[in-house]
Amino acid sequence: MEKRKAIVSGSSSGIGKEITSLLLKSGTDVIGLARDHKKFKPDFDGYFPISIDLSDFEKTERIIPQVLHQHSDVDVLICNAGCGDFRTLENFSAKQISDFININLISHIMLCRHLVSFMKAKGNGDIIIMGSEASIVGKKKASLYSAAKFGLRGFAQSLRDECGNTGVRVCLINPGFVRTPFFDTLNFKPGEDGNNAIEPGDIAKIVCDIIETRKGTNIDEINVSPASKSIIFK
Repeated sequence: MEKRKAIVSGSSSGIGKEITSLLLKSGTDVIGLARDHKKFKPDFDGYFPISIDLSDFEKTERIIPQVLHQHSDVDVLICNAGCGDFRTLENFSAKQISDFININLISHIMLCRHLVSFMKAKGNGDIIIMGSEASIVGKKKASLYSAAKFGLRGFAQSLRDECGNTGVRVCLINPGFVRTPFFDTLNFKPGEDGNNAIEPGDIAKIVCDIIETRKGTNIDEINVSPASKSIIFK
């Protein structure tokens, strides 16, 4: 496999942490984007942590071009950052709605805006966007989450079509419940049985398989589900 360099958003926890770890172990250099890098400090020369809140668009517009200038060999983008909040719509304030959509949808679009032109100019690149089963079916108390994830799905489909024959591939991954700290601040979590949730390492392996796939073969969208769905309310 040729040497790759990836940008991973949300690299310090959960799925992003596992993706970053596996990429580094496979020899891929990683630029990790996260608000707090204290909880994950991989000991690899090829790891470059960047502290950034991607919902701060003004700062993002300054930092990402600097990152691409310093790392001109970037050819992989993994859009993974996000959060969850599951309540009926009337329980969100206008600011909470705006903040939620900013981090879960618009920040991904903003990041891709920089990377897609950069990759098109090079004629090569992989963009992998972390969607959700909530981008396939909307459910109660997930109106905002599904709005963001449905938006990401449509965005990924359109971006894939825009990239066409430029050498840039766009893939959306839609996981069901993944056993990560995502649920730490929520009032529910997957059941305790191993079949009740996907392990973050499973998603990381899928990501590595995608970027290792022969050029000329595009993987458009992948849906991943636990074998047996079960929810525990805290």
